[in-house]
Amino acid sequence: MSDSIIIIPTYNEIPNIEAIIRKTLRLKDSFHILVVDDGSPDGTGTKVKEIQDEFKGRLHILERKGKQGLGTAYIAGFNWALAHEYEYIFEMDADFSHNPDDLLKLYDACAVEKNDVAIGSRYISGVNVVNWPIGRVIMSYYASAYVRLITGMNIMDTTAGFKCYHRNVLETIDFDRIRFKGYAFQIEMKFTACKYRFKIVEVPIIFTDRSKGTSKMSGGIFNEALWGVILMKWRSFFRKYKR
Repeated sequence: MSDSIIIIPTYNEIPNIEAIIRKTLRLKDSFHILVVDDGSPDGTGTKVKEIQDEFKGRLHILERKGKQGLGTAYIAGFNWALAHEYEYIFEMDADFSHNPDDLLKLYDACAVEKNDVAIGSRYISGVNVVNWPIGRVIMSYYASAYVRLITGMNIMDTTAGFKCYHRNVLETIDFDRIRFKGYAFQIEMKFTACKYRFKIVEVPIIFTDRSKGTSKMSGGIFNEALWGVILMKWRSFFRKYKR
C-alpha cells in the first residue's frame, strides 16, 4: 500500500494532464495520483480513464458534475484519501506551474523531518516566480503580506497551492467549517492548521506560469481573499481549536 497520494483538481486540462501524470508517477513508486475532475468538457476525465490501466492501482479519478470550485474539489479529494488510508496527502496543480520533482522535497519535509505540513513556497527565499507579468508578481507577493498582517501567520507564501499534509492535519480539521471555495481556500487551510498548532515548514520552490491551457484566476478570487480574510480572522475569535 502506498503512503502518498497527490490530489490534482482539473477543469479543462487536456493539454497537460497526461504529461503531469506520467512525470509524477515516474518519481517514486509509493506516489499515487487522484484526479478530481469537475466534468471538464474538453475530455480531461476521459483521458485520465484511458491511461488508468497503464498505472493500475496508482492512478485514480473522482468525477464530479460541473464546476464546483477548487476548495470543494480538494475537500472531496481529502475525504477520499483519508478513507483510503494514505498518510501523506499532497495538493498540486495540473499545469506544471508546480514542478513534480519538488514533490520529493515536500515528502521529505513531512516523512523524514516530521513536519505536519510542508508548503512549496515561492517567497521563502526571495521571489521565485517565472513567466508572470511583474504586476501579477507584485499583487501576489503583497497579497501574502496582507494575509500575514491580518492573520498573524508566520508564513511567507500564504496563498500557495503546492503542499503536503500529514493525514493527522486533515483528520483534525472540520471541513464543514471551511468557508472558502476558491483560491482563498488555500489561506483558510493554512490558517486553520496554524490555529491547531501543527508544525508547518516552507520549502523553497520555483513557480513557473502555465505554458498550455487557460488560467482559472479572476477578479472575484482576489475579492474573496481581500474581504474574506478579515471575516475568517473575526470568526476565529469565537472558536476553540483543540486537537
